[in-house]
Amino acid sequence: MFLGEGWQVKPAGGATGEAYIAEQGEQRLFLKRNSSPFLAVLSAEGIVPKLLWTKRLENGDVITAQRWVYGRELKAFEMKEPNVAHLLAKIHHSVELLDMFKRMGNDMLTPQRIIDDLKASMKRHECDDLLFQKGLKFLQTQQEAVNQEQYVVCHCDINHNNWMMSDAGELYLIDWDGATVADPALDLGLLLYSYVPRHEWKTWLANYGLEMSDHLLLRMHWYVVSQTISVMLSNMDRGKHAEAETWQDFLKTLLDDSF
Repeated sequence: MFLGEGWQVKPAGGATGEAYIAEQGEQRLFLKRNSSPFLAVLSAEGIVPKLLWTKRLENGDVITAQRWVYGRELKAFEMKEPNVAHLLAKIHHSVELLDMFKRMGNDMLTPQRIIDDLKASMKRHECDDLLFQKGLKFLQTQQEAVNQEQYVVCHCDINHNNWMMSDAGELYLIDWDGATVADPALDLGLLLYSYVPRHEWKTWLANYGLEMSDHLLLRMHWYVVSQTISVMLSNMDRGKHAEAETWQDFLKTLLDDSF
């Protein structure tokens, strides 16, 4: 009703079911219910497609409309490209985005908080599995070593499906619902371990603007271990035992690494 007559709205898919496509003739909009409150800053920085307007409904829901961008998701092999490193660096170095997160009361995702959350989750699942305990011991042993002062806005879900290349050659990172303030090594580790061969890390990090160091490698490794345990527990929650076993094998590999 708030769009006016002649508009057709249909679900856009996605896990949350909160995204929609609105069409009227040649016009097309991307609508989302209760999207990230940081969308305006993300739009202004050119990180997501342009925000056109925001409307609050009578029931309190907030609808945002973004410019429809014709394009495609990145392929997994394209995550190695310099433009991905450049955009992630832009996000991590955005003072405006970090200030907005802090003003909204976003708590930092510190190593201690991660360990506490994993302990609570493992207790709920009654996990006394030796692999879980080995992973937790690694995190606790290396906790002080990975502590550092630089915290940035991390996307936390850098899957290639969340990277969008427009037909005009513009790169975007979408779906910011899980973003938080954390060590940039969280995003970096998940991306590099998932998509970039180890012998190419130095070059990729140089494109990002960082020199590869033992401390950075340890921090990335630490966050990948913690996220792997978290994903395993999440799959167990949903009864996805086959997926949990796949992540279990990955965790074994991580813990057998030189760290």
